[in-house]
Amino acid sequence: MVRQQLSLKGRALKYLSMREHSRLELGRKLARYAEEGDDVEALLDFLEKNNWLSQERFAEALVHRRAGRYGNSRVISELQQHGVKGDDLAELKTELASTELARAKEVWRRKFGTVAEDAAARSKQMRFMLQRGFSQGAVRAAMQGGADEDE
Repeated sequence: MVRQQLSLKGRALKYLSMREHSRLELGRKLARYAEEGDDVEALLDFLEKNNWLSQERFAEALVHRRAGRYGNSRVISELQQHGVKGDDLAELKTELASTELARAKEVWRRKFGTVAEDAAARSKQMRFMLQRGFSQGAVRAAMQGGADEDE
């Protein structure tokens, strides 16, 4: 049985129907299938013009997927790897900074739940949280445990 090969535009729409993609990411995926005469950049411009490809929607979706598990530096780094820059990035940084402490507390509570008894356990918790991309201040505050349960 012979499978019909998708056009570049069809492939792009298939990818976009599954989830939001950054322009950079979608361009990389499509470049693998581009044949001589195919203009990937023109296709990406067409998709953006018709609002099928949106850097802003992609950034919001990525933040929504990652912010519950990771800290600001990790999420910002991933956004930069996908080509998000300028005002969009600055706005997302501000938004993430305002919620980092609450997110750090929630991640710490789900993973550990109890204040560390000794230095080894504290350093293990600290390393875990820092590797997740949370700032040292947010990690220290989260590791205080249930200090502000009343909120």
